[in-house]
Amino acid sequence: MSLIIAAIRSGTDPVAPLPPASFHRTLEDPIYCPKCEATYVLVVDYDHAISRHFADDSRRHLSILRKAVTQGHSTDHRISHFETNGVVVTSHTAPQPQPLPPLPRHIM
Repeated sequence: MSLIIAAIRSGTDPVAPLPPASFHRTLEDPIYCPKCEATYVLVVDYDHAISRHFADDSRRHLSILRKAVTQGHSTDHRISHFETNGVVVTSHTAPQPQPLPPLPRHIM
């Protein structure tokens, strides 16, 4: 099973489902945007997080997520959920709220 790490902006809910796992663990070290106050919390499978080689196995994933967060600064951090499983970072944006249709006017 490959290692999947999700970075979720603090103060927001995950937009997409979290990585498939029995239990999730939030890592202690979040990712900060170096230019502003955006903070992303890292969520990973509990079994991977407690393994002996997690620090070595997750190094590539974390560097790619840091780069994605830094590049997200140019779009004002509209993306609230990043997910990577090694090479590709998938970004999930919250759906835009749809305006309500106008109410019909009944003439009496």
